[in-house]
Amino acid sequence: MSTTAVTTHEDVRLPTDIDGAWKVLRRGLRESPELRAGLGFTLVLSLMVTAAQLVIPFLIQQILDRGIRGGFHPVFVYSMCASAGALVAVVYLAARAAGRRLVGASEAALRTLRVRAFAHIHDLSVAEQTTEKRGVFVARVTADVDTLSEFTEWGGIAWILSFALVLGSFALMLVYSWQLTVPVVLLVAPLLFVLSRLQKGILGAFDHLRTRVGELLSEVSESLMGAAVVRAYGLEDRMDRRLKRAIRQRYSAQMTAYWRSTALFPIANVFSALAIAGVVAIGAHYGPGWGLSLGRVVAFLFLVDLFLQPLSDLPEIFSETQTAIAGWRKVLGVLDLPIEIEEPSPGVTLPEGALAVEVDDLEFAYRGGDGPVLRGIDLALPAGAHIAIVGETGSGKTTFAKLLCRLADPTAGSIRIGGTDLREVAPASRRIAVRMVPQDGFLFDTTIWENVRSGLADATDTDVVAAFASLGLETWVRSLPDGLDTRAGERGEGLSVGERQLIALARAQIAGPGLLILDEATSAVDPGTERAIGEALRRLSQGRTTVTIAHRLSTAEGADLVLVFHGGRIVERGNHASLIAAGGSYASLYASWLGNVGATGRPAET
Repeated sequence: MSTTAVTTHEDVRLPTDIDGAWKVLRRGLRESPELRAGLGFTLVLSLMVTAAQLVIPFLIQQILDRGIRGGFHPVFVYSMCASAGALVAVVYLAARAAGRRLVGASEAALRTLRVRAFAHIHDLSVAEQTTEKRGVFVARVTADVDTLSEFTEWGGIAWILSFALVLGSFALMLVYSWQLTVPVVLLVAPLLFVLSRLQKGILGAFDHLRTRVGELLSEVSESLMGAAVVRAYGLEDRMDRRLKRAIRQRYSAQMTAYWRSTALFPIANVFSALAIAGVVAIGAHYGPGWGLSLGRVVAFLFLVDLFLQPLSDLPEIFSETQTAIAGWRKVLGVLDLPIEIEEPSPGVTLPEGALAVEVDDLEFAYRGGDGPVLRGIDLALPAGAHIAIVGETGSGKTTFAKLLCRLADPTAGSIRIGGTDLREVAPASRRIAVRMVPQDGFLFDTTIWENVRSGLADATDTDVVAAFASLGLETWVRSLPDGLDTRAGERGEGLSVGERQLIALARAQIAGPGLLILDEATSAVDPGTERAIGEALRRLSQGRTTVTIAHRLSTAEGADLVLVFHGGRIVERGNHASLIAAGGSYASLYASWLGNVGATGRPAET
């Protein structure tokens, strides 16, 4: 029984229209057409299995009453036994065929669901993704989808077969002896009442378990990604306490779900034993008076066993169903998160070369935030200009840069690139023409070749070499232990901060963008690498419109235009000299920066 999946106090919000268990199941089946394909054929095979099981008690009765009672009739007995053997073979073959089809359909459906959830998460805007922990989304695509496998491969069809077996055996029980059927029903009826009372608690326990597992995955993910910071600042004890608390909470939730679900097993067995014992006692005492032969009583006992068999399997089926509903609920919650960025089809292709940027009355607010983080932004940036954006932390600089890349859409206002509204630009054209180089220089766990090649579809080795050459980085490449075959490591951690940034610049260069957005990252690198980055940035910016988030104001000194952000607004604009002369916010920031340079011998970031 699968028991993995998840979320946190920042759990994905699920719309109320699929809150009920039945609604979740129906919605899940609608979202997985592979499960419905061929379902009729599987049901026919499965019902053949059920029908064959119901015929076997009749054959046993015939053997006892006609083949053995009053004298042994070998031909009749052996023919009935052969028929029973043939039915068993049919049951095996039909069950195997149904099982194989179910497993194939289930895995195909879960594969599609996993891909859909993954694609949906990537389609979410930065406004949505910043409200969720990475571990939660990872769990939705992995652990929560895994919880569905046993239900889709067995549990779902088991409900139908169990229902058919109960109805079929009950009907035959009435045919054989309605008198013996009555006490069986009276003994089993309380079990159905108990199950209905336990169902709500079990579902809640499994849903809570999914949440606790998600919190655990988030804590593990955070502690591993921040391992260097944890060790550098001596946070081992704090992280250890947080992780152990998450483990304890996950353990407690697991045990609660386990005890509630396993309580069904002894309950079902007790009621089953009482029913069979009642049939034996009543049949032995009253059977002859009711005209029941030995064969009919024995056949009736087999029917009672078939009638009670689903009740014995019910706890496991029920547990798998609750687990699947909880997991499905979480995955569907992800699929219901709104996609705020609607890509045009086919969309406008941006021209080659430097691109002008126009921003009109732009406003932006994060989902669930306290208000707009950008407001009243108006800009007209000529093609080929070099613009520096400065401001204190939290002033909206990075958010504005992300809007230029269309990682989110403005709440109000518009952005035009090359004269075209950014929302009307074809996504393929935008991803080539507009490039952002983030401060962390994220790299994939592969070679430098592949990391740079990912910047342009169908890029060749020649393109990669040319990208480094155009940035003046041939000497640096030759200094690497394995050249361009050097592996970057997970998140690029096999390389230094500066080396990651150089590779990120080459990845941007290979596409030849017309608008380049740089989150300046030349701090915490050695002087040699800093000079290499500076030269690469100079070459990368040539012939392009460049927007730089300037953490160090020396970058702003050479910009054509400096934009000063404060409180989500542009409070000053102009070149370096004019802003210094104005004596406003920029002049204060610059004076503070110069003071830090004098005190530390190294420029500070703004």
